[in-house]
Amino acid sequence: MSTSSVPVPTRPLELPTIEPGRRVTFVPPRPSARASRRVRRRRLALAAVAVAGVIGLGATVVGALAGAAGLQQPPMPPAFPGAVFTPSADDGFIDDGVQVSLWDDDLPAISRLDPELLAAMRAAEARAANDGIHLGVTSGWRSAAYQQWLLDTRIASVGEETARAYVATPEQSRHVSGDAIDIGPVDAQYWLISYGSEFGICQTYSNEPWHFELATTPGADCPPMRTDANG
Repeated sequence: MSTSSVPVPTRPLELPTIEPGRRVTFVPPRPSARASRRVRRRRLALAAVAVAGVIGLGATVVGALAGAAGLQQPPMPPAFPGAVFTPSADDGFIDDGVQVSLWDDDLPAISRLDPELLAAMRAAEARAANDGIHLGVTSGWRSAAYQQWLLDTRIASVGEETARAYVATPEQSRHVSGDAIDIGPVDAQYWLISYGSEFGICQTYSNEPWHFELATTPGADCPPMRTDANG
C-alpha cells in the first residue's frame, strides 16, 4: 500500500477550559516601551496643533467681528506695563471742585507761579474782597508730565480736535511755565474780566473765561484774546 493513502492523524484543537459562569476577556499584548513613547509624543504633537488652531481661529473670529463692526483693534498691552502716571500735589494737581487760596505757598500750584503774576493776583484779590468777591484758584502751575496727562486724558474723552482747543501741549502751556492761573467761581471770573486789567491781568482765551495771565501793564487795555489753546 502506498504511504500516500495512509491517513495522517491530526491533533485535536485544544480550547481553553472555561469554568461555568466565567467570561473570557481578550487582553491585547502591551506595546514595548519605545512604542509607548512614540505614541505619547504623537498625541502631544496633535494636541499642540489642535490648541494652536483653536487660538488662531479665536483671534481670526475676533478680528473679523471687530472689522465688521467698524472697530479698530487696540494694540495688545505689554506683558509688564510701566506704572501709570497719576498727578499729585507736587505736579500742581488740585482736586476737581476744589479752590485753593492765593496764599497757599506750601502748594507747588501756587508757589511755582511767576512771582509777578502771583503778586498781581494777590493785589486784585484784596480789591475784589471789598466787593464781596473771593478769588479761588482751581489751577496754577503744572508740571510738564501733568500737562501731558491732561492732554492725553482729554483726547481720549472728547477727541483730539476738541481737546487741543482747551489743553495746550507741555511745550506751549502757560501753566507749565507758571504764567497762567485758572480762577473760580463764576462771579470771580466776571470780576477779573471787568477789573483785572487795572492790575495787568487779562483773560487770554475767548473760550476759557477762567484762564488769566499777566498780559498788559496795569491800567492798560488787554490785548485781543486768542480763540483757544491752539490759537
